Amino acid sequence: MNGTSQGPTATAVADPGRARPAVTERHQPGPTGPLAQYAADYRAAFAAAPLALAVVDREGLVVSANDALGELLGADAADLTGRVAADLVDLASDARTWHAYREVLRGRQAKLRCTRRLKHPDGHSLWTQITASPLPGGSERCGAGSVLLAAADISARRDLQARLRHLQMHDPVTRLPNRALFFERLATALEAGAYDDTSTGRIGLCYLDLDGFKAVNDTLGHRVGDRLLAAVAERLTALADRAGYGRASAPLVARLGGDEFALLVEDSTGTDQLTELAETVLRTLQEPFDLSGQRLSVSASIGVVERRAAGTTTTGLMQAADTTLYWAKADGKARWTLFDPERNAHRMTRQALASSLRPAVERDEFVLDYQPLVCLESGDVRGVEALVRWNHPQFGLLTPNRFIGLAEEDGSIVQLGRWVLRTACRQARRWQLEHPGRDPLFVSVNVAVRQVWDSDLVADVADILAETGLAPGLLQLELTESAVMGSAGRPLQALQALSDMGVRIAIDDFGTGYSNLAYLSRLPVSVLKLDGSFVRGFQYDEGEYGEASAHINPADEVIVEALVQLAHRLGLTVTAECVETSGQAERLRRIGCDTGQGWLYSRPVGADRISVLLGSRGD
Repeated sequence: MNGTSQGPTATAVADPGRARPAVTERHQPGPTGPLAQYAADYRAAFAAAPLALAVVDREGLVVSANDALGELLGADAADLTGRVAADLVDLASDARTWHAYREVLRGRQAKLRCTRRLKHPDGHSLWTQITASPLPGGSERCGAGSVLLAAADISARRDLQARLRHLQMHDPVTRLPNRALFFERLATALEAGAYDDTSTGRIGLCYLDLDGFKAVNDTLGHRVGDRLLAAVAERLTALADRAGYGRASAPLVARLGGDEFALLVEDSTGTDQLTELAETVLRTLQEPFDLSGQRLSVSASIGVVERRAAGTTTTGLMQAADTTLYWAKADGKARWTLFDPERNAHRMTRQALASSLRPAVERDEFVLDYQPLVCLESGDVRGVEALVRWNHPQFGLLTPNRFIGLAEEDGSIVQLGRWVLRTACRQARRWQLEHPGRDPLFVSVNVAVRQVWDSDLVADVADILAETGLAPGLLQLELTESAVMGSAGRPLQALQALSDMGVRIAIDDFGTGYSNLAYLSRLPVSVLKLDGSFVRGFQYDEGEYGEASAHINPADEVIVEALVQLAHRLGLTVTAECVETSGQAERLRRIGCDTGQGWLYSRPVGADRISVLLGSRGD
């Protein structure tokens, strides 16, 4: 049996043109006595050995072979004598093995071991493990430098290994490739796509998650859940086969765990191919599943990523797919979402901010700006609202909308809120001491509901007021309408205690949330701050903006007037936010609004600018 090779020509090591020596017994007298008996025993053991063996001379020719080797190769053992051993067991199929084999023949290497797939004359293939090692002292027939060649049939072991690998690399429920095999294929595809000039050099991934699958497991049991997963896998496999028709290969369908599946597209042609595949998946899964009397409907959310393979890593691709899947879930489920680098950059920035929030408080990276609260009747500055800014070392000066939500999520709002409260109260007391001739400014500080739940806000306020020397009546705490209107239990008790202390409680952005006026009368609230959307809809003075005033909704003015009257009836004062023009300020004054806040008076500025403002007014 001859092997085929694309490597060096498998010939004897010596000059191929020289005649092969006849393989006969030597004419010299052989050993006699006990030594002859030992030699005969060795030859008998060699011939009867169950392991396929051959003795090869230093020229690479078979000197003798046993019956086991003949049976393995499908030939008579006697016919193997004089054949090129490397041809018989395919040792020349790669340059590295061929070189190592020649080194063994020349006595420069102690042993060669390799695995070869051989073709039997009857047509089947077999896997063999080939070992070549020098015979100590040579042999009687071929002299010094002879080599013992052994071939072991390892086909059964290879088959077992293949079956075990299949079990290891496939999911037992769906019979799909599992996470391990998926990542193995993905790594191979990325490497091939980056260096293979014959491919598109691109790769695509649809990463999908079944919506509401947990409810199926919880209500119908895991057995039904597993059957649903198997049915989904069957549909996805059929879909992938259809998608691969006419292409080099079909998408790889894998179950990554739980109710998560992936369709890997090698040599993708662009985002259109992937989005079309994702749309097909959604339509395929929308058809109800009949599972032995159980008719189930499921949907899926899919994250779609398509990009060049060069420069893409397995980790990077999966992070992008996972992020995009999360977007699809957040956007309403039962849809696919394409990876957006800009949106991802925003997410990464958000994550970076979240991880550095707590240390930022300790590093004094936050600063306060203040925006005046002006009496609409007299034009005097009555107070200021403290607005926190984050002087981030990487992203620059950040406004509250960039980080307050993050602080509420991870609980760092408690630490940050305490710092804001202390800093604002200290500054308000400083202004009071610097301008003793005028009525002291009150300071308004925003408070998140989590500060009420996660800390003893009442004790914090009391301690800070005592520490700074600021009177309770000069502190105003602002909570959003949705937070205050939903207050019960501990939050309501805290608000009542703060009010009893003399601290003013204000509802911020009033008119955008519940607007439960009946509930409002039972809260310890002293100030309503009207949302700026009402003020922006006010009728401007005649001619101030020319024809533009005709497009303003007059209903907003009617609503504001009614709210102001109601608030005054309840003993509350009203502050209008986002006052930007003198026309708006005049209309608010006529309606009876007490205080205005907005760019008409001042943008949020540093504490030193407020000091200048107070001094310039002769206070």
